Amino acid sequence: MSEILGKPIQFLKNIGPGRASILASELGIRTYKDLLYFFPIRYIDRSKIYKINELFLATAEVQLKGRFTEFKEIQGKRNKRLVGYFEDDTGMIEVVWFKNFKWITQTFKTGEEYILFGRLSKFGHQVNLVHPEIDKAEDFQKKHALGLMPVYSSTEKLLKKGITKRVMQNFVRELFKQTGPHFEETLPESVITRHHLVSKSQALHHIHFPPGLNELAKAQYRLKFEELFYLQLQLLLKQVHRKRNIKGFVFEQIGNYFNRFYKEILPFDLTGAQKRVIREIRKDVKSGRQMNRLLQGDVGSGKTVVAMMSMLMALDNDYQAAMLAPTEILATQHYHTIKKWSDQLGINTALLTGSTPASRRKIIHEELGNGTLQILVGTHAILEEKVKFKNLGLAVIDEQHRFGVAQRAKMWRKNITPPHILIMTATPIPRTLALTHYGDLDISVIDELPPGRKPVHTFHIYDHERKKLYDFLRKEIAAGRQAYVVFPLIEESEVLDYENLENGFKRLQAAFADEHINIGMVHGRMKPQEKEETMNRFKNGEIDILVSTTVIEVGVDVPNASVMVIESAQRFGLSQLHQLRGRVGRGAKQSYCILVTDRKLSDEAKIRIRTMTETNDGFKIAETDLKLRGPGNIMGTQQSGIIKLKIADFVKDTHLMLTARKEAALLLQNDPQLGHPAHSMVRKVLKDIYKKTGFWNYIG
Repeated sequence: MSEILGKPIQFLKNIGPGRASILASELGIRTYKDLLYFFPIRYIDRSKIYKINELFLATAEVQLKGRFTEFKEIQGKRNKRLVGYFEDDTGMIEVVWFKNFKWITQTFKTGEEYILFGRLSKFGHQVNLVHPEIDKAEDFQKKHALGLMPVYSSTEKLLKKGITKRVMQNFVRELFKQTGPHFEETLPESVITRHHLVSKSQALHHIHFPPGLNELAKAQYRLKFEELFYLQLQLLLKQVHRKRNIKGFVFEQIGNYFNRFYKEILPFDLTGAQKRVIREIRKDVKSGRQMNRLLQGDVGSGKTVVAMMSMLMALDNDYQAAMLAPTEILATQHYHTIKKWSDQLGINTALLTGSTPASRRKIIHEELGNGTLQILVGTHAILEEKVKFKNLGLAVIDEQHRFGVAQRAKMWRKNITPPHILIMTATPIPRTLALTHYGDLDISVIDELPPGRKPVHTFHIYDHERKKLYDFLRKEIAAGRQAYVVFPLIEESEVLDYENLENGFKRLQAAFADEHINIGMVHGRMKPQEKEETMNRFKNGEIDILVSTTVIEVGVDVPNASVMVIESAQRFGLSQLHQLRGRVGRGAKQSYCILVTDRKLSDEAKIRIRTMTETNDGFKIAETDLKLRGPGNIMGTQQSGIIKLKIADFVKDTHLMLTARKEAALLLQNDPQLGHPAHSMVRKVLKDIYKKTGFWNYIG
């Protein structure tokens, strides 16, 4: 069977080199197997035949049974059309073609019975069918006895080359003729029995040509389960391989740095969640295996403290530590926070970014090399080849979804023995995606906020209510608070009609012109030094209202800021709105987030705004975001190397994902090497996957 499925698609009847080339370029179909696993995107019910007089009740796609009474060529303003007058015992409908007139009139005869299938359209006041599929009534039952017909995704190029829905169906029918009815089973018998799955052969036949809805549902369930099972099996094998084969530095002791920080410097008590996560990290770094842990924590949950205490574990054992952030603002913020603590402990800490002067870089390189520089905080600049550590023991990567896979891998290569890795994110990741994209990592979650933190109150107003907004800002500023006003654009756009930074800044200046209220502005086009100066003035209380673009989305910590105004909030994604809201509520006082929109909101925008006003729970927000935007946008397709599934759905199949992961974990628990004869087909499937992807070679 594997020999047949490996054959190039051009050898399938009616395809040939030309069609094979376009199938490969447009759909990625190169072999028989590719076609077999090119599943339909939807199905058409060919069992229903409408009467012409009930078409107004019908859906867009209809099927009729009747006879042509006449064909007539009609000259329009621009081109000719051929009209066939088709009738049944209830009425008549026009059938229209714009090409192949001679072939149509020679092939289809008046008075004979045909079945027409197509999409209803309207020309003038007349409902008609344009270029429908046509079968002789006597042949129809043989062809469409199954009822449900598959529809495959297509492109304009394929249609121009004559590869229509029907042609694709015929390709698949021909494929089944050549392969025969039986396909090799790919799941263990115990799994099939436990979950009442149909056989692989039945699933593949019924996914393409289902006899009915019940059989289709069973086929879909089986194939989704299998896809998710092998995805989770790969991730778990990767995790097992890493833990078994990749040795890690052993941080044997908790020493002076850690203990002094915890007892003398830490300005508040750790939450129970922070303590739990630190225990998990401690267990990892003394195990002798490399730690590869994802730390999730909502905005303001105290991840930076956990990162600091993890780095102190490295320093207590005479190793260096590094912290990598995606932007200069965030790296600088982390540096100032960490330096404030490390100075009290006598720890040498440095900041390395793209704007670090050459003279300072030279000193950093020397001190890293001789080991006197203990903690390095920075941006992508840390990943440069010339940045060499004496003995890097721990690397913390913040907001990791903004780094590419190759960039993160460079941190591993900073030592012969890879350092321990702690990945942090303030973007809550729905459990489905965490199990898929980080299923090979250990995951920790800080799921409680520090005591005294009050949930941010979020309100939605329309842009004509700004007087009310300005009055509220005056009240907060009079009470000694500060505010952010965030805009989505820097300059006017001819295409996008929404608020921009410059106009907003001028409008705020005009609104508060006669008052002692200082307004500052910061955006991504400013020089780093200008940005830092403005931010410092805001932190020091010299600026009351900071007008900004999303450069302040992460990394700005001003506890005195109590109001976050987001202009044109409908233009932001849920994740961004949540991150921006997290810039306030960092002090003990009540904070507010005000979403300003115009009245014309799409249904999706309404859901986003409503979600923000109803909950502060980052994980609930992430789940809604996933449903609205899909996994590619949540994870950042380009950066994360998002996994593409053929039939399963990250959003809809969460429960099935968990079930498949449990089965994969149970299989590895009972047979870690997959050496049992009952699991030989699992080994074979995995080897085929690895050959194709060249990714994880963990099966011997």
